[in-house]
Amino acid sequence: MAHQQMPSSQKALMLELKSLQEEPVEGFRITLVEESDLYNWEVAIFGPPNTLYEGGYFKAHIKFPIDYPYSPPTFRFLTKMWHPNIYENGDVCISILHPPVDDPQSGELPSERWNPTQNVRTILLSVISLLNEPNTFSPANVDASVMFRKWRDSKGKDKEYAEIIRKQVMSTKADAERDGVKVPTTLAEYCIQTKVPSHDSSSDLLYDDLYDDDIEEDDDDDDEAEAVGIGSEMAGDCFGDEDDSGNEES
Repeated sequence: MAHQQMPSSQKALMLELKSLQEEPVEGFRITLVEESDLYNWEVAIFGPPNTLYEGGYFKAHIKFPIDYPYSPPTFRFLTKMWHPNIYENGDVCISILHPPVDDPQSGELPSERWNPTQNVRTILLSVISLLNEPNTFSPANVDASVMFRKWRDSKGKDKEYAEIIRKQVMSTKADAERDGVKVPTTLAEYCIQTKVPSHDSSSDLLYDDLYDDDIEEDDDDDDEAEAVGIGSEMAGDCFGDEDDSGNEES
């Protein structure tokens, strides 16, 4: 019996999801919003210990285009975030998620933007780095950027920024309790707690449906191509886009 050809984006996403569930990125848990839809992922982010975000439980969605990995996904926080590089609607402004077009006015190098060798793993590493090291030169949230600089430059004496983050972290505890999640607060817990629990048989059916004979045995070829030294320079030039930040499609 002839099999219907699977889009290459579905193959790529299925393999990435499998890899991330078998070898999670520390501080993240990945699930599908709906078991039958590989293009919409739910992300649970645990605040790293010894940072302002310690003890936090932040939820986000990653939405993939049909031509992934040639075009980047979008990353939107569902949890309310006060951060220089996160828009009011939750969209993350970071170079790695910007389309690979030549835009000299953006201030970004083409090498900092999305390219097909990037993957979800590099996105997650970029996001967790961005939380702790905001790019204040091209903010998506100007007020948060000014407040963060005051906190940083005063070496913590100006507590307004830290106090807002603390309140946001506290507000996420209700979500964690509702979802039955124990949020890690130590480095030891942080490294262990991110392991995804065993899936039920419905998840296995998803993989059975997607693993056809035409899938090559190159599951791991680019999975370990992680970004080296991903830091705050990855945050993109978002200042010019601020006016329409709330009008993007969910």
